[in-house]
Amino acid sequence: MPQKHWLVKQEPGSYSWAAFVEEGGTAWTGVRNFQARNNLRAMKKGDWVFFYHSGEEKQLVGLARLEKEAYPDPTATEGEWSSVDLAPAKALKKPVTLTAIKSDPILKQMDLLRQSRLSVVGVKETEFRRLLELSETKV
Repeated sequence: MPQKHWLVKQEPGSYSWAAFVEEGGTAWTGVRNFQARNNLRAMKKGDWVFFYHSGEEKQLVGLARLEKEAYPDPTATEGEWSSVDLAPAKALKKPVTLTAIKSDPILKQMDLLRQSRLSVVGVKETEFRRLLELSETKV
């Protein structure tokens, strides 16, 4: 089965890439949107996951790997919500801004743009490769 790629969004004031790296990984909890939850459930161990700073920054800043596939979210008090475990892989050499993504012909159909309210979205293989190119990062 081909590896999939993902993007998770986080307000840097709530949980930044730097905090993520310092902790060496985290349980990605608190997702309370059904489509985002389904995306978490579709993730497989070893998948690449872009880390996006939302809010004022609006840019991709790092790349993580999925360490543990979906399990019940321990922060959920009701409903069937899921979380996954992520580990930092590497900071992007050059952050990729939302403006750069919007203006790139290869990226203009990204789920990040089409479903901008989702905190967890899929990234197609061509988009993944283009984002690595724009960030001057190799995996």
